[in-house]
Amino acid sequence: MHRTNWDDLRFVLAVAEEGSVSAASRRLGVNHATVLRRIAAFEDQHGASIFDRDMRGYVVRPDKLRVIEAARTAGLAMEQVQRLVRGNALQPVERICITSTDTFCQVVLPPLLALVAEGFKPQFEVELTSANHHLDLARLRADITVRPAFELPDDLTGVPAGELGFAAYARGGAPQPETWLGLSGAISRSRAAAWMADEIDATNIRGAADSFPVLRELAAEGAGIGILPCCLGDRDPRLIRLADAMPHMFVPIWVASHVELAPVPRLEKLRARLAEVLIGVGPWLKGLDQ
Repeated sequence: MHRTNWDDLRFVLAVAEEGSVSAASRRLGVNHATVLRRIAAFEDQHGASIFDRDMRGYVVRPDKLRVIEAARTAGLAMEQVQRLVRGNALQPVERICITSTDTFCQVVLPPLLALVAEGFKPQFEVELTSANHHLDLARLRADITVRPAFELPDDLTGVPAGELGFAAYARGGAPQPETWLGLSGAISRSRAAAWMADEIDATNIRGAADSFPVLRELAAEGAGIGILPCCLGDRDPRLIRLADAMPHMFVPIWVASHVELAPVPRLEKLRARLAEVLIGVGPWLKGLDQ
């Protein structure tokens, strides 16, 4: 039976979380060769590769994601041992990384995180990562993702958390614009963009953005009609909802993790709590609380 060397394990964890040997060496304060040697020692000792190496760096093999999760748990335990030896009885604080769209990161999640954290012991810190495109959770860029989507990619699994409503908005107190604002980048694959492609003549689209918060600002300046999540548009006093401009549409919201990490109890509990809190503000997210 192999006896795991904790010191080697923390090198594995650093590379997994940083995504590269150079970043891990900076984090640990050692040179590049030391990190490579420790990773090789750990893999040789256990007779298994933890990482796939590619041009983007070191990627944890999907079947080894739970190894990294266990390493994080061991790291927290070692940190607690060190605190107790120093006479500090405070519990270590775990960091949970949640990724979501810019709309959710800017408007939806920040006021809800205190509610999400209620009842969790030990407490945890949340790091929000804003990205409108799908992050590769196998690279440990995040533990949990909150996404409006009709279905999840094959590498994710999660729980439904209500629906996100979309409607058309324009600047209030001014004549209704005749032109629309387009959706580019990652949001060009949204349901709103599909509706525009079917219903709005391209010659009537003047300007575009790859972010719904940016589209909100353009619409508020009178640049055109913008399709926005209702949670962005309804509470902005500069905007009015144009009920006749388009149908009120809805997209499911998912709280998900990588399939290999989904059964981890702490993540499973946190996903359920996060979904519960989001469902609790469902009328706001759907645009039904006007």
